This record gives sequence, C-alpha cells and structure tokens, in this order.
Amino acid sequence: MKKRILEEVITAAAVSAAAVVGAEVLDRPSGIKIGERMTLRPSVSLSASYDTNVGSRHSNQDEDIIWTVNPNLGLDYRAERWSLDLNVHYNYHNYSKSSDNDYNHHSYGETLRWNWRNSDEEGFANGWAAMLSESFEQITMSDDMSLNDGRGYTADRRQFNLNGAIQRRFNENFHSDLNANYYLLDYQNDLNYGSAMYGWQRWQAGLMSGYAPSKWTDILASLQYQGYLQDNCEGSTLSGDSQGYSAMLGLGTYMTERISYRLMAGWSRFEYAGNSSSSDGFTYSLSGKWKIGETWDMMLLASSYYQPSEREYSAKSRVDALSWGLAKSLIRGKLRGTLDLTYRHTTHEMVGGAGRDYELDVVTGRLGFNYTLNRFLSAFAYAEYQRSWNDESDRSGGYCDYDRLRGTCGLRLSY
Repeated sequence: MKKRILEEVITAAAVSAAAVVGAEVLDRPSGIKIGERMTLRPSVSLSASYDTNVGSRHSNQDEDIIWTVNPNLGLDYRAERWSLDLNVHYNYHNYSKSSDNDYNHHSYGETLRWNWRNSDEEGFANGWAAMLSESFEQITMSDDMSLNDGRGYTADRRQFNLNGAIQRRFNENFHSDLNANYYLLDYQNDLNYGSAMYGWQRWQAGLMSGYAPSKWTDILASLQYQGYLQDNCEGSTLSGDSQGYSAMLGLGTYMTERISYRLMAGWSRFEYAGNSSSSDGFTYSLSGKWKIGETWDMMLLASSYYQPSEREYSAKSRVDALSWGLAKSLIRGKLRGTLDLTYRHTTHEMVGGAGRDYELDVVTGRLGFNYTLNRFLSAFAYAEYQRSWNDESDRSGGYCDYDRLRGTCGLRLSY
C-alpha cells in the first residue's frame, strides 16, 4: 500500500514539473470585466496530498493520499467611495485508502466584504468609514492541518462570522472606532471517532480610540467585551454561559516606509460557566509587516486570549500563539516562495472535575512554492510538518502527542 501511495504522489509531481518546464512568459489573469467597475475571477485547482498521519494520532497512524478539487468564483465591485468583494468556493476531498463514502468530503463556503468612506480620498484627514464582513463555511470531515491542528478528521464543522466596524476620524490626530462581532462554531461529531469537539456562539463588542502625534505613530487604547454560549457544558450542572473583558493600551506605527506594526497589551478576565471559574491575566496582540526589499516580505503575528475549550468537556483554555512568515518573489515575479512557522501553547483547565489540567504545545512549519506557468495556469507545491506534545501524555497522549508530515502539489487554472 505504501508503495502504491508513493507512486501516486510521484506521478502527480511529475505532471506539475513537466508543466513548469514548458511555461510561457505571459501576464497573469485579470478576470472577466463587466462594465468599468465589476470583475469576475473564476478559478479551479486540482491537487494531491500525501499525509503520513491522517487524523493526527499518537498511535495506529494511517497514511493516505487526499485528492482535492477546488472550484472558486470571486467578484469585486469598485465604486468611488465604496467597494464590495464576494468569494464562493467548493472543495471535494477524496481519501484514496478509504472505500467508505463518509470519507469523500464536500466542503463549501462564501465570504463577503463591504467597505465605505465619506471621502473621495483614501488618505482623508477627517470623516467617517465603515466596514461590514460576513463568512460561512461548511467543512465536512476535512483533515486540513491548519484547521484546529487537523482534528477535523472526526467531525463536520460549521462556521459563521459577522463583523462590523464604524470609524470616525476627527482630525489628523484623533480617531475612534466601534466594532462588533458574532461568531458561530459548530462541530457535528458524526462518526464519533476519537474525541469529540466542542463549539460555541460568541458575541463581541469593543471600542478603540487613538491619538496620532505624527503620521508615523498612533497611540491606542481599547476596551472589549465577549459573551459565550458554549457546547462543552451540555449535560453537566455547569452553566453554558461565559463572558470575558479586556482593556489594552498600545502603539501603532510606521517606523519607515517599509516597516509597520501594531502592538496592544493589557489585562483580560474570563468568567467561565456562569463564573464557576474565572481567570485573570496579561494578554497581548501584535501584528507587524516588513517589506525587506522589492522581492522580500516578512510578517509577524502574536496574540493571547481566553475561551472555552474545543477539546475538553467542562473546561476553559488560555491560548498563546505566535506566527512568522517570509515570502520571496523570483524569476521576475513568476515564482513565489513562502516559509511559515507557527507555535501555539494552550493551557486547558478542567472546571467540571473530570480529569486534570494540562498544557498542549503545537508547532507547524510550511514551505511552499507557486509558479505562474502562463496567463491562466499556475503550479503549486508545499510541504507541512506538525509536532504536538503535552505535559500529560499518560492521560491525553492519544490525541495530543503526535507528529505528521504532509506534501501537496497541484495545478490552478484562473481567468
């Protein structure tokens, strides 16, 4: 079986390599223009992935080939003071080793984003701006390593996200914005294979204000509230309601024309299950970009927060996450390479008395390449490695202590 799987990977890689060798130097696709303001951007991709540990298991690891077909349609509309972006996608995942139809997965979703400002100029000093975004995804039995560490192999997953923000810039120095969010995370543990996953509904509202003493620096302050209705207390004596608060100060700046970042830090409180257990602590948020040169870009993200546990029944968690990325353009922009590293540390605290508290660490690395073959066709390939471990391997090592390697190659047709 292993020899057959490796042969399938080598064949798929050879097809992509042959296409790259015969590439022509043409412009990238610009979409289908409808009038002066609207553009349609259709695309479809076909890829094959070889995974050494489907399901992210500690023992009884299974390797497999996953074939994926992904049609996608984007639409953007640009007016003088507002813009609209819509994207609709579909994925079909086929696991080669399994003959069970439950493992042939259909996933689909859409995203919508609207932006508006009351000035014709993007860099206006005074005025109003607004943003509204919405997204929905039905992720059916997906084992994507980026989705909750690949744990979606045992459960369907639905996500709905609605965001809104209104900003008022009073003058060159002072600005303020009000934001709100609703988020639904729903796991459907259809196969009842391994550990169940738990979701929630979350309501969030916040206010951020800033003072910019110069065009390079922005001093920021924010207040935020979150309310939860979580699934991991169903059937217990604990309340299904939780809430959290945070207050932060920070700095947003353009250090140079090429470097920008925003750093926020402060205090957060999380009251889990009707305040059956509360947590207080220092939390932070960091985002930074550095355009190193004409062909080099670097990104850094970091954050910490409290939330109900997705993995454990009657439990809460604190997450500390760090992501670093590097991108390089080669061959006059036709070849783009990316390197991404992420680290996440999660502390699970059992509130219902079932089991002991434990800490979980996950490190993921990804190296990818995308080559533009011609105006309509591109080839892509990437490799991912993930390592997960925890301090209670005797208790939860069955789903926390593992490593896995995945290689993917494919072709994308765009217009």
